[in-house]
Amino acid sequence: MKNRPANILAIPDAGPDELVQQLGIAHRHKYALQRLMRLAEEASDAVRAGLLDENMMIRVGCCKVLDHHLDEAALPLLIENLEHQSAEVRLWAIHALACDRCKVGSCRPGEAEVIPRAVKMLRHDNNRQVRQMVAGLLGPGVQRSPEAASALQYAHLHDPHPSVRKVAGWWLPGGSRWQETQ
Repeated sequence: MKNRPANILAIPDAGPDELVQQLGIAHRHKYALQRLMRLAEEASDAVRAGLLDENMMIRVGCCKVLDHHLDEAALPLLIENLEHQSAEVRLWAIHALACDRCKVGSCRPGEAEVIPRAVKMLRHDNNRQVRQMVAGLLGPGVQRSPEAASALQYAHLHDPHPSVRKVAGWWLPGGSRWQETQ
């Protein structure tokens, strides 16, 4: 048996720019993502640049990093990615913008910016998984936003996919998560 290095994926001297590019390589993606998460603010310039990369896996990885370590300078780029052709990019961009549970630090995008875009996605996105994610993310704000409540009601009654209708219904009066919003 040959002696192998402990971690053949490890590139200890890789900087943030190189790690962002490794997000686009399937066998290096997980390692690069972990390193970028640990670097956090130190990697923010490279992560923001990755949101413009042609490789959708790089964009997805950068959205995942920003989901935990969001910085204000990334907000316009994340919002731009809400209209990306890849459903996975859209899904992770909206998650990075809207999910408070994952955040570390103080940067939170304003609901005034995110809710109208999320409502549009819930009503018009062609991907069921994106609409389902948006329904789950809009739900906790249903009491604060009549726009979100209206969109969830519409999705609950009219979305073509039963999973989206179910998730939207959770957050409406009588739904299983309605009490969480009280």
